[in-house]
Amino acid sequence: MSEITISPAGLRIVKLLVGRPPQAVGELVRAMGVTRTAVADQLDELVAQGYVERYIQRLPGRGRPHHLYQTTEAALALLFPGNQKLMVPAIWRAIFDIGGEELAKKIVKRVSLAMADYYNAKITARQPAERLRQLIELLAAEGGLADAVEGSGGRWTFCRRTCPFISMADDQRNVCLIDKEMLSAVVGRPVRRTACRQDGDPCCTFEIE
Repeated sequence: MSEITISPAGLRIVKLLVGRPPQAVGELVRAMGVTRTAVADQLDELVAQGYVERYIQRLPGRGRPHHLYQTTEAALALLFPGNQKLMVPAIWRAIFDIGGEELAKKIVKRVSLAMADYYNAKITARQPAERLRQLIELLAAEGGLADAVEGSGGRWTFCRRTCPFISMADDQRNVCLIDKEMLSAVVGRPVRRTACRQDGDPCCTFEIE
C-alpha cells in the first residue's frame, strides 16, 4: 500500500496551523485567500489522515458553536521527515559506539516491552489469536492498517500495511526488531519477520506460531 500523501494546499494549511493556537475556518480562509469550501474540504481530508484534529468551541450565550482546528504530532513528523531519517540512525550508531551490540540489544528489549505494556493494558483476550485481533483494532484506532491471516499448522501471518516507524528506520533494522519483539510480547508467541518494506516488499510481514 502506498504511503499517505498530502496535497500542496493541505501542506499549506498544516504550516499555517502548526505551533499556533487552534484556528477557525474563517481565519484559514483569510490567510490562504481561497474559498471557504476549498479550505473545509482540505481540513476534512487532513482530519481523516490524522494530521489535524477538530473540536467544537461553544460560545457564551446562545451563539452557535463552531469548529476549531489544530495539528497533531503526526503533522510534525510530516514537516520534518528528513530530520528523523538523519537523527534516528545517528542515535543507533552512538549506542553501538558507546556500548556495542550488548547495549543495543538491551535498548531494543526495554523499548519493545514498554510498547507491549501499553497495548497489553488495553487488550482483554487471553487466546493468542484473539489478542492479535484486538491489537489490530488498537492499531487501526491509531490510524494504522494491519491484517492477520490464519495459515496451516496454527500459524498466523501478520501484515503491517502501514509502518509508523518507516522514517526512523536504520541500517541494522533495530526499529523493525522492536516492532517484532513488541508483537511477540503482546501475542505471547514466537514471531519471525518474513518481509520488510525496507527490502522493497509491499509491507512488513511477520509469521506468528
